[in-house]
Amino acid sequence: MVEKKEEDKMQEETKEPDSDNIENEEEINENQENTDTEETSEDENTEEDNLEKEIESLKEEKIRLLAEMENLRKRFEREKVETIKFGSINLARDILSPGDNLERALDALPEDENHPQSIKNLIDGLKMVLKEFKSSLEKHGVKKIETLNEKFDHNFHQAMMEIENNDVEEGTVVQEVQSGYTMYDRLLRAAMVGVSKKPATKTEETNEENDNDADENESKENSQNE
Repeated sequence: MVEKKEEDKMQEETKEPDSDNIENEEEINENQENTDTEETSEDENTEEDNLEKEIESLKEEKIRLLAEMENLRKRFEREKVETIKFGSINLARDILSPGDNLERALDALPEDENHPQSIKNLIDGLKMVLKEFKSSLEKHGVKKIETLNEKFDHNFHQAMMEIENNDVEEGTVVQEVQSGYTMYDRLLRAAMVGVSKKPATKTEETNEENDNDADENESKENSQNE
């Protein structure tokens, strides 16, 4: 009987450690599951962050591409307008010379009331042609540059000579040798002009005469030495 009790006691002692082991295993498994869950959550958060960054990058790329497309569209429209405006600039430049010649011919004709009627009719016809010619140029954006009594502007004027004039400010255009033109505010041909300067004083004239005399004397001496 005693032996049986001892056997039962031993069995109970043997069972108790098994129960503890099971509890420990369950706790380890639970901790492992929690760890796996945390790692999975971190991985998901990292993936979401990467996706958000990629989305933002794509949005920025889209905005940049749209801006480039808009700039290209504006550039195309600008070039289209300029092509329409200035496509005939070379033709306009070439036909200015015949117009100049016609104007010079009319200016050279003497105004004489005794001209035969046929000559008068011819002159009137040429004047009408010149007027229509200038009107056609203006329709295509070609305008004459104002010169007389204007301040000399190297952007539109080409100085051909200096003219002494005490009545106007120095650097004023007082003579037009050849008309200048612009086409839609772009220079087509510069106007050839004479520009005013202050008359030389007596002292300056005397100095200039003395310089000329000195040059002549030096030239004569060189000739004699030779």
